[in-house]
Amino acid sequence: MLSTNFLERLFKSLIIGGQAINYIFQGKISKNDLTEQLMESGPGSFLIVLITGIAAGTVFNIQVASQLTGMGVSSEIGGLLAVGMAREMAPLLTATLMTGKVATAYAAQLGTMKVTEQIDAITMLKTEPVQYLVVPRLLSMIIMSPIQCLLFLSVALWSGQIWSTIFYNVPPTIFWSSVRSGNISLTSSDLTSMIIKSIVFGLQIAIIACGWGLTTKGGPKEVGTSTTGAVVMTLVTVSLMDVLLTQILFG
Repeated sequence: MLSTNFLERLFKSLIIGGQAINYIFQGKISKNDLTEQLMESGPGSFLIVLITGIAAGTVFNIQVASQLTGMGVSSEIGGLLAVGMAREMAPLLTATLMTGKVATAYAAQLGTMKVTEQIDAITMLKTEPVQYLVVPRLLSMIIMSPIQCLLFLSVALWSGQIWSTIFYNVPPTIFWSSVRSGNISLTSSDLTSMIIKSIVFGLQIAIIACGWGLTTKGGPKEVGTSTTGAVVMTLVTVSLMDVLLTQILFG
């Protein structure tokens, strides 16, 4: 029963997302609403992305750099960190963070509007709820997700370089040379793949969060349940999409 409900809401969310994308291609975008949503999905999330990026770069040194140093290949630390972050950790961890910060806000906001009949009021004013509420949220995630992902990658690399120098005496020049031109080095295709993943994940987050919010039924109590459901479904679908994209991009 629960699975059927989840699949039904996922299907409705995809329809809502398709309508929103159609409005975007038609240029039906409110700049004021978009600016507001950009602030929520951008600066409002920078701090947690920054902290997690620093932690990721540090953990890499604890787990991997010590092993590479012991094997006498410390000169490859930078390249391995850059490739691992760009291909997998940066887009996936950023999507997880954005799900916790932004998806919950979207689902709760729209869910509250739904159960308090504000959506019905918007419809009575001859305003399309998807265009008014979903389009700016969807577009803001498409814009901000790759920016957040690039911030995460940059912070993680700098953190990795600092701790590699402090803990394992790897000169900064060697670290950054490995990132650019080592045996394992960061390439433009890696960055392109990272951007593609982050945009797709951002699209998923916005569609599912907004869809779950707009399909909330019942009273205020159901808003919390709906928000939790949106987070669960987003994390599951992002994980599955990550597997698919990894196979397509690197298989």
